[in-house]
Amino acid sequence: MNAPFPVEQHSLRILIAAPRGFCAGVDRAIEIVERAIALYGPPVYVRHEIVHNRFVVDGLRAKGAVFVESLDEVPDGVPVIFSAHGVPKAVPAEATARGLEWLDATCPLVSKVHREAERQIKAGRHILFIGHAGHPEVIGTFGQVPEGNMTLVETLEDVAALDFPADTPLSYLSQTTLSVDDTAAMIDAITTRFPEVVAPKAEDICYATSNRQAAVKEIAPLCQLVLVIGAPNSSNSLRLVEVAERSGATARLIQRADEIDAEWLSGVDTLGLTAGASAPEALVEEVLARLRSLRTVETEEVVTARERITFKLPRQLVS
Repeated sequence: MNAPFPVEQHSLRILIAAPRGFCAGVDRAIEIVERAIALYGPPVYVRHEIVHNRFVVDGLRAKGAVFVESLDEVPDGVPVIFSAHGVPKAVPAEATARGLEWLDATCPLVSKVHREAERQIKAGRHILFIGHAGHPEVIGTFGQVPEGNMTLVETLEDVAALDFPADTPLSYLSQTTLSVDDTAAMIDAITTRFPEVVAPKAEDICYATSNRQAAVKEIAPLCQLVLVIGAPNSSNSLRLVEVAERSGATARLIQRADEIDAEWLSGVDTLGLTAGASAPEALVEEVLARLRSLRTVETEEVVTARERITFKLPRQLVS
């Protein structure tokens, strides 16, 4: 029988990033599902995971939410909610044609990108969209404009391969949950190749993504290991892992505390902890409890910004 992994005697310093966890768009999306269940009674159908977090989704499922990937799975006569990532225009149109009661939980900052896409197409410009292929937000944004009016660019190589004539009217937009630094490099490459390209009225990367990355940049250089609580399909959580690694720390994405291996803490004096925008604070507390079971810990919250943004609920849910 193997001996248990030895517990190190010195204390573990934990730097907890702030801001972390839920953003205003995620808060709003979860509240929409909870209020819809209270108003209509279960089941309430949700097209796609409302946010990318299994703990959150399972909690809402237990309350009466049913998660599906297409409207074909939604029976007649029940309400349906569209996820925080946004959907193509064809989806609410189909729901309306079927007579379904629907609620839109799209993050208002994603909706802002949708409106900007429509404006650019109306102005006669082709859109270069910086994002990750297959992500629900990208699919939703492409679905706001007629096919063929938007080109996805994921890498600097994609930008270099663009073959638009010099006089082509162009604009660019981006997914809201990208790496701030990578997106800046992409924009620089686009504007270098196409100096007349039109920028969005305001930065597309959302405040929460920027703030959480900035917080990780603050703590990661001081840490040997950074734990990021988030789902493997959560774009903003994956970007936090990348930011920590670029700052010189080892970084691991975890969904729950039981994924933590005691051996990860070997040789670690300072550990960073953060959570993606879809991860609730309860999971942060769960991880801290797990770490306390492995080592004597000293915690310090490192605050780099204060967030006070809130978003309005759909009119159907406001009494």
